[in-house]
Parts: sequence; C-alpha cells; structure tokens
Amino acid sequence: MNIKTIISVVLIALGIVVLAYSGLSFTTPGQTINFLGMHLATTNSHFIPPVAGALMLVGGIALLLVKPKSV
Repeated sequence: MNIKTIISVVLIALGIVVLAYSGLSFTTPGQTINFLGMHLATTNSHFIPPVAGALMLVGGIALLLVKPKSV
C-alpha cells in the first residue's frame, strides 16, 4: 500500500464520519486567565461542517481513482 492509497482511505473515512454525525464539534484548551489570584481556564470550540465532510469524501474517492502518469 503506497502513501496515496493511505491518504485517500483516511480522507474517505473522515468524510464518512463527519457526514454521519452532521458535522463534528470539539473543544481545545484555551488561555488561562489570572484575575485577582484566581486561575480561570477557557476552552475554544471548533466545528467541522458537513460540507467539509463531503469534500473530504469526494477528494478521497478522486484521489483513489486517479492513475499516476507514466513518464
């Protein structure tokens, strides 16, 4: 299995997961705010829309079907 096949399978799998859940949302740790001796932790919310999942799915399928050019 070459690298192109691995990337296309990963793109197809991620596209299917994003479309199955109608988009993915996740949080990442943000900055810590120090205010009057208190340490307040923040988080950043991120959302991957279903359109991105569809593009990943189509891109993975296209990458899988394209044949390399002969030199």
